[in-house]
Amino acid sequence: MREAVERILLTVWVGGMWTVGYIVAPVLFQMLSRIQAGTVAGQLFSIMSYVGLVSGGLLLISLILDSGKQLFRQWRGPVLIVMLLVICVGQFVLQPQMVALREAGLQGQHLHAFMRLHGFSQVLFLIASLGGLALVMYGVRAKQLT
Repeated sequence: MREAVERILLTVWVGGMWTVGYIVAPVLFQMLSRIQAGTVAGQLFSIMSYVGLVSGGLLLISLILDSGKQLFRQWRGPVLIVMLLVICVGQFVLQPQMVALREAGLQGQHLHAFMRLHGFSQVLFLIASLGGLALVMYGVRAKQLT
């Protein structure tokens, strides 16, 4: 039963992240003005960040309860931790700065700073996406040999 719950959590988190990042956001920027699309996409990314924090946090707790200090003997625990850290940096460090820059007006120095932060957030999103891909492909926990 625990494995099924873990698969559901991972599916909701990573599937939602991929859907928003690689399907919905590009469509928004094709259909709406940059400001409207950015506002909607920002809200969707924020929602997915919280979904990721809850799902990833529960997955990490489950791994810790099963593995304890052995968590770092395999790659899955560290990948999950990196994904959670990436979400925290994006949601609680980069996103507030980007919102403040957007409110100050995206011209001149503000635009340059916004684009730099946006680029960094895209790199972090790619890292989380690749970590999610690895976990989807190989599972949250190693298969037990019977």
